[in-house]
Amino acid sequence: MNKLYKLIFVVLVILTGCKNVDNSNKNISQIINVFDMNIYSTDGKKLLSIKSPLSKYEKTSNSFYLEKTTIHIFNNNDTEYIINSSNSKFSNNKLLELNGNVLVKNTSEDTDELFANSFIWNISNSEYLLIGNVKFKNKTITLSSNKAILNKDNNIIEFYNPVKYIIKDSIEERSYEIESENAFYNIITRAVSFKSKEKKVRSKIFF
Repeated sequence: MNKLYKLIFVVLVILTGCKNVDNSNKNISQIINVFDMNIYSTDGKKLLSIKSPLSKYEKTSNSFYLEKTTIHIFNNNDTEYIINSSNSKFSNNKLLELNGNVLVKNTSEDTDELFANSFIWNISNSEYLLIGNVKFKNKTITLSSNKAILNKDNNIIEFYNPVKYIIKDSIEERSYEIESENAFYNIITRAVSFKSKEKKVRSKIFF
């Protein structure tokens, strides 16, 4: 992801049925019925795609306002993450702000899903910020908090205080619940660790 600092943006926007909402010189708003933007690295690798069935571009803020957004994040030209949201804003070719029913999922066989109210990413760095009703789910665990950061450099998701962790044992029909100040999920090793300033972790076991 450090390559993003040296990006040359190659943007492809497909415009169907565009029309100006405001034709004044100070502010031009344009409705875009089909929006499809691709961003590439300097060596031609596809890094990011943004799609929306309906959007609006505002010249004064250099921002796109998108509905029903779908974002693909690529690694070596292969899709690594797919992100969906009710709406989004893309500003100055670098800041992505997604809102409403945000879902981040990977494309591996064992799918990880990350839900939130909001998602913020400056595409020049490697950290994704998720805020509001954050929940991580896979086949065996659920992690919940109000804030989390996914760091693509170290493949760690950090969940901020307070954090609730549940692991389900479907065979024996029981679950284990742990509450802690912070939790860390390693995407590669699929391991969870906990951290508390007071070095205390509260746990509950349900049978």
